[in-house]
Order: sequence, then C-alpha cells, then structure tokens
Amino acid sequence: MSSRQAVHADAAPAAVGPYVHAVAASGTLLFASGQIPLDPASGEIVGATPAEQARQCLTNLSAVAEAGGARLADAVKLTVYMTDLSSFSEVNEVYASFFSDTEPPARVAVGVAALPRGAQVEIDGIFTVGA
Repeated sequence: MSSRQAVHADAAPAAVGPYVHAVAASGTLLFASGQIPLDPASGEIVGATPAEQARQCLTNLSAVAEAGGARLADAVKLTVYMTDLSSFSEVNEVYASFFSDTEPPARVAVGVAALPRGAQVEIDGIFTVGA
C-alpha cells in the first residue's frame, strides 16, 4: 500500500497542468498544490485586485484541504506567491480574515515575475490531516 495518495477536490477548479490538487502522505500530511484565483465553475480568473484574487485562492485552497480531510485551520505552512509585493498589505488583510478564529500557520510570501493564466496571486500549503 502506497503512503502517497492523490486528492481531487470537486469544489476546486480543475488543475491547469499535469498535477493533482493535493497529495496525502502517510495519512498525516496533506501537500496542496498552488491555487490560483480561478472560479471552479467557469475556470476564469476571479478578481481584478491582488486582494480579491487572494480571497479566491484561499477559498480554492480550503476546498482542496477539505477534500483531503483537513481544514484551513489545519495548515502548518502556506506560501503566498505575488507578482507585485507592493500589494502585500491588502493581501495580508484578506489572508488574516481566513484565520480570525485560529492561530495562523507559518507563512512565506514570495515575489515572482509571473504566475499561470496571468494571476497576480497563488497560494499553496501543507496541512495536518485528522488533527
């Protein structure tokens, strides 16, 4: 029996490349692929601003976590990729709203030159499962 299991989230947008939404490892950790701000139904980018896009990224990441048996509150580390770090404070405000009832996870914010589909924000994460 493999200690690695692919996770597919029906409530998240389809992957835009050769990867799965997440991989559960040994039943205790969930490694979620980066989520860009796609609407799960239309596959189109949601939000004109980095803050609006971060909200959709976190909503999609939440759906992926739930499909893998976790919640955003179970995140141990998230990575936020942004094409414009001058928007960090607005993204940070949206990010904080998703963790208002719990301690936020460890986090890294990285400035990048470009993201898939012209997105301004992408977020991936590592979660504990069954916590």
